[in-house]
Amino acid sequence: MDTELDDAHTDYTRATTRPVPVSLAESEADWRHRLRYDTPQGRLLTDNAMTQTLVGGGTIHLMHTTTALDAIRASGQLYASSGCLLAALYCVPLTPEATGLRPHNLGAYLLETKPHTRSLVIELIPAAPVPAMGIDYLRLGRIHLRTYLHHRSFLTHAEDARLRHTVLQQIRTVAPFLDIALANATGMRTPPDEFVDRLAVAVRGMPFLGYLYFEVLSEYLMLHSTTLETRTYAETGEMNNRLCKKLAFSAVTGMDKLFDLSRFHPGHARLCEIIAGIDPRLAPGAAIYVRDRLAHLFAALALDPRQDAIAFSFRGADFDELTETAPSLLGQAIFREMRLLDRYPHLYLAFEQAKALRTWSYWNERGIATPFNGFLPKGEIGINPAYPAADCTVWVAESCERGLLHPVEQLDVACVPRLADLGMTAMRRDNTGKAAGHPTAVPFTAGL
Repeated sequence: MDTELDDAHTDYTRATTRPVPVSLAESEADWRHRLRYDTPQGRLLTDNAMTQTLVGGGTIHLMHTTTALDAIRASGQLYASSGCLLAALYCVPLTPEATGLRPHNLGAYLLETKPHTRSLVIELIPAAPVPAMGIDYLRLGRIHLRTYLHHRSFLTHAEDARLRHTVLQQIRTVAPFLDIALANATGMRTPPDEFVDRLAVAVRGMPFLGYLYFEVLSEYLMLHSTTLETRTYAETGEMNNRLCKKLAFSAVTGMDKLFDLSRFHPGHARLCEIIAGIDPRLAPGAAIYVRDRLAHLFAALALDPRQDAIAFSFRGADFDELTETAPSLLGQAIFREMRLLDRYPHLYLAFEQAKALRTWSYWNERGIATPFNGFLPKGEIGINPAYPAADCTVWVAESCERGLLHPVEQLDVACVPRLADLGMTAMRRDNTGKAAGHPTAVPFTAGL
């Protein structure tokens, strides 16, 4: 058994409940019921076209976009990448129609906004129905920590010392907000405007909080929106992923060039302005939702379930103690801080391939051919490149005026269990030389 990867996966077709720290005001089951039954689009959590296709046992059609078609032709190989899907080839679902293959609304967005890429259609025929299991990258902290602890020998003494010192100082610096989040998770509520403003400041000191903030707001928008666009997608069994794009691009200048959620930190006034620009009816409730949902998720994700959220404090945190009391938060911080190391391009595969091998074994043992982004089934889906029990065919495709894809050339390529090089992934370094995910290497000192 791999309990850490078990915890990082979500199956929306089954009612499973993860343990949470003691003293939380709400359980995971409480939130799952609230999201499923008390939101306009909640049914899409369990009843959506993507998961229906997976468990149906039939042919799965996926779209992959690439700027490296020539290299794919030459090598005959498709590589997976790290990121939100951990070790899968990033794709979006396609639905067969009489006149072509219709992309999920996320795929339609990619076709509209990335004209420099080429589209591949991948037809996957699994030997059996595929479990509808998604991997929640927000829950990968323990995996990141375990990989670091097992592979510390790849770092120089100076690199390791800097990494541990920086991460510990990062947690201690934002500890006042982290403790506020824990208090809110136990029912001691902070005014929502104050909570969001404190959160916005804390993101600058702990990049992981920007990812959590963004996903909570994406969840709020996708489940609560009732716009014509959202309702139209819902009729086809799809969550409205375009809301996430509008959210990110409205909040951060240049996000379309480098999707880096560590830069996502709107304060309360700006948050209300952004949500009003996307769906005015949802603006009044956004801050309250962020406070309640983020506080609960942070406590559930950050602390070991054996901890008491009321009694715990991040002030004066010790590194070795945190490996036992808050392993997931520590791992998320290490994962992102390691990407600042000068040697990270050389260390990338040493650390990430180790996670990938572990993950591929887990997926194969459970028959998971197509893991998806499991925080929400919003259309980000991947191919397990190590899955042995499926036929896979790949075509170059062209899109027509209706936005449908049409295979035009079959390729002699195969998915292989290897990660793409860093420069070809979303974790690539930006034009300043820093890894994506860190707006600055200057120590954070702003008050909370």
